[in-house]
Amino acid sequence: MLANRFGAVTVRGEISGLSRPASGHCYFSLKDADGGSAMLRCAMFRRAAILLDFAPADGQLVELRGRLDLYAPRGELQFIGEAMQRAGAGALFERFLRLKAQLEAQGLFDEARKRPVPAFARRIGVVTSLAGAALHDVLAALTRRAPHVQVIVYPSPVQGADAPPALCAAIELASRRAEVETLIVCRGGGSLEDLWAFNDERVVRAIAAASMPVVCGVGHETDITLADLAADLRAPTPTAAAELAAPLRDDCLAQLDAIAMALRSRLQRVLDAHAQWLDRASMRLLRPSQGVHQHARRLELLGQRLRNGAARPLEQASAALPRLEGHLRRAAALSLALQRQRLNGIAGRLRSLDPAQVLQRGYAWVTDESGRAVVSVRELRVGARLRTVLADGYAGVTVDELVPSGIERLQRQPE
Repeated sequence: MLANRFGAVTVRGEISGLSRPASGHCYFSLKDADGGSAMLRCAMFRRAAILLDFAPADGQLVELRGRLDLYAPRGELQFIGEAMQRAGAGALFERFLRLKAQLEAQGLFDEARKRPVPAFARRIGVVTSLAGAALHDVLAALTRRAPHVQVIVYPSPVQGADAPPALCAAIELASRRAEVETLIVCRGGGSLEDLWAFNDERVVRAIAAASMPVVCGVGHETDITLADLAADLRAPTPTAAAELAAPLRDDCLAQLDAIAMALRSRLQRVLDAHAQWLDRASMRLLRPSQGVHQHARRLELLGQRLRNGAARPLEQASAALPRLEGHLRRAAALSLALQRQRLNGIAGRLRSLDPAQVLQRGYAWVTDESGRAVVSVRELRVGARLRTVLADGYAGVTVDELVPSGIERLQRQPE
């Protein structure tokens, strides 16, 4: 009835729950693009899927051309797609893009605010559902890689209307208790609707405000949520999140063994070098008398060189002494003659400057009563007592007349 009534038809809707197994077939659902609850299960087999000119993804609005069919084993109505083309973004995907742009503008996705994940955490927290496979995958990976790490689970639903506030509460509890060094927020794969709790603005802000680094592993490798962008480190799957949070113990042990081997090797080289030095020192200490004899011979040689070196200058000085004595006598006699000649010249000049010689030629030396020499009539007055020194004595005189010399009279005539 369906095949006869509905031939080739085209259905417009938003992709949800896309799955592409290794067979190459595509399985998904088309839901009401206007936000309604209608949903149609679809399948596109490999021969038609390989002809697509784009990669289908959850949230895309598409037009699917094909036929209606009934899947008998489950009694489900399904749509077999033969061709698909994009018709725009779905309402939920558009909501995702608007919220992403808003939070990105506020800096919640900036790389500068992201913290490094501790390389060797001792306690790791996990925020996920107790009933989900993600918790089992994380615990299995941590048990395999780092069995020494303690795991603390903060349970929370990861899907549905109650999931966002529960996730926020679990993350805030982990931050408040501060008992783990790294926090893993994870869940398994699903459609865009299934993962929508991790696109909730409250959850994104709770992850950004966590007091410890957060590793987010939500869905499969192709699933990207806003929680992934806000986390300090994104993992493609829950198992990968566990692997990023804790290094492989065997690798760490191997690295420690390599470091220990290098330390032992270096220590052995140092010990060998010191042992060789001690061997050489002990060989020198076995025969101390040899060292003493060597030093004694060296001292004897130095003493002989010292004696020879001191005797030769003395012999040379003794040979040069008579010659130096003759030079010294001749130089002393010449210097004495020169000094005597100079002294005679000075004595002659002194005699020529002697005032007594001047007085012998008829000159007199006149002083006042205080003994000060008188050199001008302007220093005298009539009746003054003077003392006149002559060549053979002195006489006391009294000034009776003051007559200036001719030059002074000529100079004084205008007065």
